[in-house]
Amino acid sequence: MSGAETSDDGRYIIVDGRRWRATDPSIPQKLKAELVAELMRARRLVRTRGDEVRPFVQDAKVALGERGEPWWEQASDEGVRERLAASMRVLLRHRDGKTICPSDAARVAGGDDWRELMPVAREVAGTLASEEVVVIQQRGEPVDLDAAKGPIRLAAGPELKR
Repeated sequence: MSGAETSDDGRYIIVDGRRWRATDPSIPQKLKAELVAELMRARRLVRTRGDEVRPFVQDAKVALGERGEPWWEQASDEGVRERLAASMRVLLRHRDGKTICPSDAARVAGGDDWRELMPVAREVAGTLASEEVVVIQQRGEPVDLDAAKGPIRLAAGPELKR
């Protein structure tokens, strides 16, 4: 939020006297813009679709670091996985039919250290694939993660709520 007052440590914004967790500043600007756009879309959808789409808002807030484990603390394994999964779902919703790279989610959750998260991002993609939330692809064709060698892409699966 531009023009919002921030806490001295930059971890919170203050709006009308209330303190809200700020977005993780380590998220690359392009990805942050996509996450914010999807958050705004999800908030608009809540007006017409109600509780059905509240998980979309939650995913976007977790991906942005505004919910879940605080971005300024050392994340637990579970917290990292939650943020990666939320980022994957949000980016797939936002790109509406286009694929994403697991590295996009790793960049959101890992900042400058995103490369270290790539093995975990692949594991999270595998879990989401088993739930049919994503489809793992290589060269535009579905593949089994265990058989995939090299780069993969993620497409929206039949269970990704939109």
